[in-house]
Amino acid sequence: MTPSRLQERWLLQTADVGVRIVLADGDDPRVREAAARLADSGVTPVLVTDDRGGAHRGIETLDPRDPGRDVSDVVAEAVDRQAAKRGLDAGEQAALASDPLTVAVAAVRAGAAHGCVAGATRSSADVARSALRIVGMAPGRATLSSSFIMALPDGRAFAYGDCAVVPEPDAHQLTDIALSTADTFAALVGEEPVVALLSFSTKGSADHASLDVIRDALGRIRRERPELHVDGELQFDAAVVPHVGESKAPGSSTAGRANVFIFPNLAAGNIAYKITERLAGADAYGPLFQGLAAPVNDLSRGCSAEDVYNISAITAVEAVAGAHDAPQGGE
Repeated sequence: MTPSRLQERWLLQTADVGVRIVLADGDDPRVREAAARLADSGVTPVLVTDDRGGAHRGIETLDPRDPGRDVSDVVAEAVDRQAAKRGLDAGEQAALASDPLTVAVAAVRAGAAHGCVAGATRSSADVARSALRIVGMAPGRATLSSSFIMALPDGRAFAYGDCAVVPEPDAHQLTDIALSTADTFAALVGEEPVVALLSFSTKGSADHASLDVIRDALGRIRRERPELHVDGELQFDAAVVPHVGESKAPGSSTAGRANVFIFPNLAAGNIAYKITERLAGADAYGPLFQGLAAPVNDLSRGCSAEDVYNISAITAVEAVAGAHDAPQGGE
């Protein structure tokens, strides 16, 4: 599956189903360019902006100062919680209430949009905090994590997690990361996930305290999702090369055929995806937030219009996939 075919798959999944994606950075030219393309592709983009001029047919707008009663109610709840928690004065509360990011995420919580894309003009930390405070975590998940879909020039696609959020996951967090990344891969690539918990050791070939975390996580994953093909700890070659997997982990249903790679820490994951992107020529789609009760995804402030379009299409697919339960709100 080539990167262009991945994009075609996403468009097919979202065509004619009425998906609405709210774009928090509605005044950014890159976002507006992507919104026009989304509208032509069958996704309804909702720009958070007080400027309705020059709107492309099929693009909607949401005024951050007057977003409508349902969204305003969610915004008011979020502001009240933050005022009580952080002691915000009246001016700070007013600024938060009209903040486009707050309004965009609130639109998802209120049901005015199916997903949110933000970050073209805001930090990843801002986007993550807003998502946690307003949308909250999905039932059964306690870890906000991330993954990348890596599309190689030869057509293969893989998922890498976590590459952007959790620095040193414990066994509980690693379990959440693995399950969330498997679900992301299945929704976006359309193949059965085969999950490898990666390390420098394969099935006890070394001994170190970090390996205990992986082994603990493996047991938790198998108890929670017994039908999932997952194994660890595995070295990368044992995870992807069939004859190496058979040699180092005979009888494993994962070794030699993994397509979802779970890294032991953030350093390993971040380095690996950048190496794959730069040396193997892969297209990297992400980072995609995982574990939330509704799809909210982040953009780099250096993103292109193409990046905005791709992340918005992915967010639409996640909404269609129904992997997210009704948002319950966060802090």
